[in-house]
Amino acid sequence: MMASGPPFALGVETHEGLHALTRAIRAEEDGKELRKELAKNMREALKPGAAEAKSSIMAMPSSGLMSTAPALRSAVAKKIRPEVKLGGRWSGARVKAFKTKNVRGFPNAPKRLNRAGGWRHPVYGNREVWVQQHGKVDWFDRAFQGREGLYKAAVEQAMEDMARRIASRAE
Repeated sequence: MMASGPPFALGVETHEGLHALTRAIRAEEDGKELRKELAKNMREALKPGAAEAKSSIMAMPSSGLMSTAPALRSAVAKKIRPEVKLGGRWSGARVKAFKTKNVRGFPNAPKRLNRAGGWRHPVYGNREVWVQQHGKVDWFDRAFQGREGLYKAAVEQAMEDMARRIASRAE
């Protein structure tokens, strides 16, 4: 690396680049604020994807219990959000559908609704009669189909902007 260049590589589209960027942020005096800002910008880049996934689950047809149980689709939609981690065993940005812990005793609802096989459950709590139920297959995956590159580029752009900002300080 040249002495007059930035303290790290500007190509941050790889995990090594992300690790180099987070190390450079830690080395800065206001590193904590820079790290928060980078995470915020990366989450902002993924928000349109999360909104698309939420609208996809809300478009799933619904029939069943009206007012006696919490709404499954809206509970799953509330648990979809962008996640950014800058360190540890996994570093990166993704849109994740978190578990729905207290909704109808169905903590894996986002995962099961996305599977082609669906899930089995007892009919109205009768443990002797079970049925196989299917959700809207690939509702989560289809929300991102064809747009993966767009979201990846937006996250990479947020990382590149922060890298340039830190590099300009070093000059």
